[in-house]
Amino acid sequence: MKNNQKTSEEGVRVDERFIPVPVSISAEAQAMLRAAVRDDGTPLNALYPIPAPEDHDAWRRLQIATDVHYADALRGTTDETRAEIETLRLGMATVHVATPNRLRLRDCVFIDLHGGALVFGGGDACRESARLQADRLGMVCYGIDYRMPPDHPYPAALDDCMAIYQHVIDRYRADRVVLGGRSAGGNLAMATILRARDEDLPFPAGAVLLSPELDLTESGDSFQTNRTVDVVLPNSLMPNNLLYADGADLSHPYLSPLFGRISADFPPIFLQSGTRDLFLSNAVRLHRKLRRVEAPVELHVFEAMPHGGFAGAPEDLELTVEVVRFVTECLPTSVR
Repeated sequence: MKNNQKTSEEGVRVDERFIPVPVSISAEAQAMLRAAVRDDGTPLNALYPIPAPEDHDAWRRLQIATDVHYADALRGTTDETRAEIETLRLGMATVHVATPNRLRLRDCVFIDLHGGALVFGGGDACRESARLQADRLGMVCYGIDYRMPPDHPYPAALDDCMAIYQHVIDRYRADRVVLGGRSAGGNLAMATILRARDEDLPFPAGAVLLSPELDLTESGDSFQTNRTVDVVLPNSLMPNNLLYADGADLSHPYLSPLFGRISADFPPIFLQSGTRDLFLSNAVRLHRKLRRVEAPVELHVFEAMPHGGFAGAPEDLELTVEVVRFVTECLPTSVR
């Protein structure tokens, strides 16, 4: 006799299984996926404990250790960059202004918002990221070293982004400014666009959102289907989200921009993710939301790519080419 009794949660049961490294991606990407797990298949990034949101001392210790790791990883990719960099303070906001030796796009700015789960990635890593983007794009890059929790929870980071955005559009005009962010930076880039609209500021010329963290409530399908499969981001970031929000409603559009009001006059948006990215649903859902109102948007989903890419594989280089093309097309023809 069949047992038709339902469990308390309806859905698809997936028995324990082993998901192999696919042969459909580059050899370099395959090597990255293999190196990111132990012999038993457990992602290395799943082994690090995350503090409780209220344990601020533990978060500070983790922040120091993680930022050193981020900076070291980025320095390996910026050894050949030649951009000059200057650090400025504008009110409470810190920004690293990188100028490449060979300007390809003049009199315009790319605002770079670093990733790091809204808690990590500041300091040296932020500065190196600004240099890297300036060299890749051939234009001046403002890397916002936004304040982060536990000492500076929401809305400090978004306030810093707004202060720098206001400064840059006053100096260069909004149609010569492109916002860009990875992961948490994608959250802040989209939140900046929403808040700019609410404060009657002009939109930027475009926005690049790479594997963006757009939904802090983690309501999308990929938060379940890609859990553990994403070797870079194998687990929920809810402790980070609660630390960042500091009691604010996680579904507020300035915290989860996916839930913001969208209109056809939004600037062109470039969305990227991967089929193994924990945040895949964020990009897919925003893409559909923008398409429903006929706002300009591109969605690029890479085969088997985890959160943040393959650490320099050919697929990452392909993505860089697409981003450079998109940013160039967003800007006026007079600066190209």
